[in-house]
Amino acid sequence: MSWGSGLTELLPPGHRLGTWEVVEPIGAGGWATVYAGRPAADGEGPPGRSEVALKVMPTAGLAPRQAARVAEAARREVELGRGAGHPRLVRLLDSLVLASPGHPTLDGAIVLVMERARCSLRDLIDAGTTEGGTTEAEGGRLIAGVCEGLAHLHEAGWVHADLKPENVLIGEDGSVKLSDFGLATELTGTHGYAPPMGTLDYLPPERWKAPLGELGVEVRPSADIWALGIVIHEVFASGAAPFTGATPMARGAAVQEYAEGRAPLRMDQAVPEFWRSLAADCLAPTHAERAAHTAESLSRRIAAHEAGRSAVPVPVPVPEPVPRTVRRGRRARAAAFLAVTVCGALGAAIWTYAGRDGGPGPGRPEVSPAPVRVFNAERGCQDRVDRDPRCSLGLAIDPRRPYTAENVVPTRVWHGDVLEADCELPDGELIIDEEDRESTRWFRVHLPRGVAREAWLPAVRTKDHPALPRCPHAAS
Repeated sequence: MSWGSGLTELLPPGHRLGTWEVVEPIGAGGWATVYAGRPAADGEGPPGRSEVALKVMPTAGLAPRQAARVAEAARREVELGRGAGHPRLVRLLDSLVLASPGHPTLDGAIVLVMERARCSLRDLIDAGTTEGGTTEAEGGRLIAGVCEGLAHLHEAGWVHADLKPENVLIGEDGSVKLSDFGLATELTGTHGYAPPMGTLDYLPPERWKAPLGELGVEVRPSADIWALGIVIHEVFASGAAPFTGATPMARGAAVQEYAEGRAPLRMDQAVPEFWRSLAADCLAPTHAERAAHTAESLSRRIAAHEAGRSAVPVPVPVPEPVPRTVRRGRRARAAAFLAVTVCGALGAAIWTYAGRDGGPGPGRPEVSPAPVRVFNAERGCQDRVDRDPRCSLGLAIDPRRPYTAENVVPTRVWHGDVLEADCELPDGELIIDEEDRESTRWFRVHLPRGVAREAWLPAVRTKDHPALPRCPHAAS
């Protein structure tokens, strides 16, 4: 099994890395694989207990320039982990370079030993629940921790340059810590220089057209502030980004449209008013506008807001029946509850809905439903099993209306999910997917109890061709 980090296979439990031993793999990125680990000499404690995180960064087999880039990323992590310690930054405990002539893929690998977190902010977002908790309070606590970490980094003369929920870790005690400083950039005056790398969904508008010089591209603290705005929106909107598109490049194009004044900033109604305002300031279209909103000033605004919230009791309203037309916003807000005690992506699939609705109803033909398997044309989403919100697909409320966010039910689907369809509409809205396949054909599918009873899947989102009767009418 390969995780794209330079190793041809994952290290087995018990494998020695200096004075440490591997427990199990817990994550991977482009240049590293992260394992749960523990001191090799420690045989006490519950079996499988993980005490540290071992970040293994192989260099064998890389071109000289690539190996130098890995070594430089490791240097930055070591420098920040040891020299800029702060409760909101993940702690570096040890670092070593492996000499493993008997294991060529590990020979020369850099290992960073860090404190072990319980999960990431991405895990919490993916594990959003509609039960219990105080959405705004918990989301605010997490964002406040991110702001504190950024404020310290910026004050110390560094830009994180890759802020995203995956790089925000949650400790066993619920504490928030920034991590993964491989792209962190040291400031020389008002800006620094970094390789033209980063996660596309979190790049500010100016980075999309930044000139590449001998030292790299210019990076300033306002880039972290932009990424913070995206993170705020994701926390309160169940992982949804404020800029929509089927691919990172398409979402980047939406960012450019906004930055050039050709499109407004549209945020999900689930984002509470205060956090909407804060995110809007973070997402100011230019560096100059964003520069006024430092991480320190944002932290002060959050602290003042939270102090005001705690001083004024908020009555809990009695739930009332909600019209279908406004249910989406309420459900999105409920889904943003961040259960700190629950980590890891939601694994429950939504397939096999047949029979949960109690059989045929008004407007439903009495026929046996046919299974249809969801297809996502974006190849980067086809092999994922983590149900990343960015790879989710929407089901329409009305197949005759434009296929926009306002015309999508709360339930999301992923590549490979199996739905059950009872009829088809041949002349709905024209849909074109990422591979330029187009169709006006839609399938009506069943949904579980607790949400809308039915929804519509465009035919371009499945490779199946079930023989179904024509639907007597579409949703109104």
